[in-house]
Amino acid sequence: MSIRMLVADDHQVIRTGLVSLLAGTDIEIVAEAATGAECIVQAKEHKPDVILLDIRMPDGDGLSTLEKLRVEVPDSCVVMLSTYDNPTYIARAVALGACDYVLKGSKREDIITTITAAAAGESPSRAGELRRIAGAMKVRQVIDDDDVPLTQRETQVLRHVALGLSNKEIGRSLEISVETVKEHVQNILRKIAVSDRTQAAVWAVRKGLV
Repeated sequence: MSIRMLVADDHQVIRTGLVSLLAGTDIEIVAEAATGAECIVQAKEHKPDVILLDIRMPDGDGLSTLEKLRVEVPDSCVVMLSTYDNPTYIARAVALGACDYVLKGSKREDIITTITAAAAGESPSRAGELRRIAGAMKVRQVIDDDDVPLTQRETQVLRHVALGLSNKEIGRSLEISVETVKEHVQNILRKIAVSDRTQAAVWAVRKGLV
């Protein structure tokens, strides 16, 4: 049984490449779109099983399109497609209802596995980026309502972490040493009960800090 898919990306070369990439598989591209608005129109018309949606679109980011798609075509699974391995993008994609998040540079078999898993309603595939934060989402659902005491400086550092900045970049931005940044990051992870920076980014998005 074939998987009907809509591809939304503003670059023709990406869309053409995906057609070639998926030739001979059970995934059939039934429509293409170059903008978020066009994606919504095509999705409503074709009602695909999966929508592969670029995170950067010319008429606004793909995440705003994702939000509209979840309302307009709730039965279609949306997999975000991105060049950017950015924890904030991934966290926002989860919060807005994406089924998975795959990088444009991924191997052919990983892209196919991710699309197939999404169409089957399975949890994020090992090939996709969302699996990295699946555990974090579950943890936050339990303790999201806790009043977690972060200092003003820790909140500033957390916002920078959520935007994917390195310790060196955070230090430069806030005019503090890298060692001080590391200390703040460790305190933040301990206080919000997560184990890494990606999980911290999820927490920050959930709390509306970014």
